[in-house]
Amino acid sequence: MILSWRLPALLTAILVSFSCGCSGTTPEPAPETPDSGTDTHETTPPEEPASIVFLDLSRFRNTNPGSSAEMITLWETMHLISTLQGIVNREEPRLYIRYVECEGVDVDQWWWDRIIGSGKWLSDKPVIRMTDPLEALAYFKDSVNGLVVYDMAVPSTSLVASMIAGVEDLVAVRYSAKAGSLYQTLTAAGYPVKVWLLNENGTSRFTSKTEPYRWAIDNYLKKGKCTGKYAAYYPDCYWLRNGALVTLNHHQLTNHDFFVSKKAFFFDLSPWGDESATDARTEPVGADRAILQEILAEIYSINGGKTFCHVGGFPCWAIKYTNYQKVGGSHSPVDTEWEYARLLSSYNAFKDADAIAYGALANASFWQHFPLKEEYPQEWVTRDELKQRGYLDRNGKVNRNLKYILFYVGDYDAAAWIYQKMPKLWEDPARGTVPLMWCINPNLARRAPMVMDYLRRSAFGADYFAAGDNGAGYLNPGELETPRKISGLPSGVEAWAEHNKPFYKQWGLSVTGFIIDGYSSMMSENLLKAYATFSPNGIVPQKTHTRAFLVDGMPVMRSGKDIGDGTPDEAAQVVLDNLSQHPSIPFYWYRTILQTPSWHARVREKIESANANAVWLDAPSYFELLRCLLEENAGQ
Repeated sequence: MILSWRLPALLTAILVSFSCGCSGTTPEPAPETPDSGTDTHETTPPEEPASIVFLDLSRFRNTNPGSSAEMITLWETMHLISTLQGIVNREEPRLYIRYVECEGVDVDQWWWDRIIGSGKWLSDKPVIRMTDPLEALAYFKDSVNGLVVYDMAVPSTSLVASMIAGVEDLVAVRYSAKAGSLYQTLTAAGYPVKVWLLNENGTSRFTSKTEPYRWAIDNYLKKGKCTGKYAAYYPDCYWLRNGALVTLNHHQLTNHDFFVSKKAFFFDLSPWGDESATDARTEPVGADRAILQEILAEIYSINGGKTFCHVGGFPCWAIKYTNYQKVGGSHSPVDTEWEYARLLSSYNAFKDADAIAYGALANASFWQHFPLKEEYPQEWVTRDELKQRGYLDRNGKVNRNLKYILFYVGDYDAAAWIYQKMPKLWEDPARGTVPLMWCINPNLARRAPMVMDYLRRSAFGADYFAAGDNGAGYLNPGELETPRKISGLPSGVEAWAEHNKPFYKQWGLSVTGFIIDGYSSMMSENLLKAYATFSPNGIVPQKTHTRAFLVDGMPVMRSGKDIGDGTPDEAAQVVLDNLSQHPSIPFYWYRTILQTPSWHARVREKIESANANAVWLDAPSYFELLRCLLEENAGQ
């Protein structure tokens, strides 16, 4: 995702809805099975299916950001429960929470209602309703080995605690000497402290932001206790100092559970090497970047360069590391996004980009067990069909009197974004009536498989799916090629192609609708050929040596304009002005972000009513016609 044109819109209002609606601990009975009347002999009764605990935390949506006590309670509760979820949901779905809300939609409840219930997934499991986090912890006490306790005075210890929670099956708790605090309550109840990230007398063990990461690298990452397949980049408890600047659920603690379940390494570090981190001004210039590179290099080593590391999260640009408002950095949010992408890409890692303000995702450790189909095929257009529509003549030549338009509909490179936004976008009444290329990265099926499955099962009409930026994960392809200036590692091009192939096959993908090159170099012939092995029907990079061309039969089209930050009339006018030009290749690509099908339908109506030669195409028709035209040009 590129943030430049949507920063103001992303700082949405703090969530205010509050609806508890659930209480008690009474199991919901599983559906009854009718007695066939044929069994007359005694049999061993089958084991009762394990119950699912549904923990309603929706009251925390009403947390007062002006109250430090309430904010600490919110942080402590969500951290405790997310680490608990990661432990108990590792092998099977057992604990579900209700907390995330987005623009009036009770998101966690919305997905629960559509995926779970009578005749649906997990319909055989009884459900226990709770509202007390400590009751949920007590219910699962046999799965928890104790506590990892961290130091609020050194915020980075809160993320090291999440990492240790996954490795050691511990729940994370901040230290507090205050009577009645969560720490005091749990230790009084007999939960033992197994790992201290401060001294037992409450004084700090570490003296700098990066020191806890150094300790964690030596004692966990280098000893093979963490996975190399996943890592997590989310705000540490520095968030408590100015969390009110962003959407209240953007502490993103709800996102930890999946990565805890995977035993991932957690971090929150600046990607910049030319200044000290804005949350650690007393540390040397570039200290954050240096330790981040060490983490990524160690993960690369664990993976042997063959597996790409899936990194959840995104720079929290409204709070740290940028020049946004009073953050104090010297670099823009977009620059920070792109520099972070360069770093990840240089070490064979990619983002699952949970960015502000739709960055909160709950229950991914629960949903990871949702069963997917082996394949979700999509049909491609034939040239005979294009002839019937009048786009090709009887000899297969492209009708060059028309203006062919394609809309990239994104940015869906983050599991959190499709989790929060699809309930409204997908139910828009105009969906299916206008050709939309829904560009959803297939790797999001790891954390939000039920969303991906739901979209495919309910798609109709003109809906079509392609991969977004930049395939099965957001990275900069140019940083995969040697010489890799940042890391000095061997080429990652072949490994990237192999990573993408199974995702594209499962989800019936053959187009990559947008490739963000960022600060990286233009894709080489070798890299383009690698994309042709898994995205054979088209790619749309930012940087190309010419506007459109073929590589091993794959159409390559340079990206066009972003037009989604305005009214339909304003967007349509940008397109119409663009159509007044007459390029030799009459194909046009436009990018919108989080706009509804109804918005797109109004844009289309405006364009086609003003220009009789404008044709808004579906993705297969667009790329197949582009291929035809490029083949014609090559034969001339």
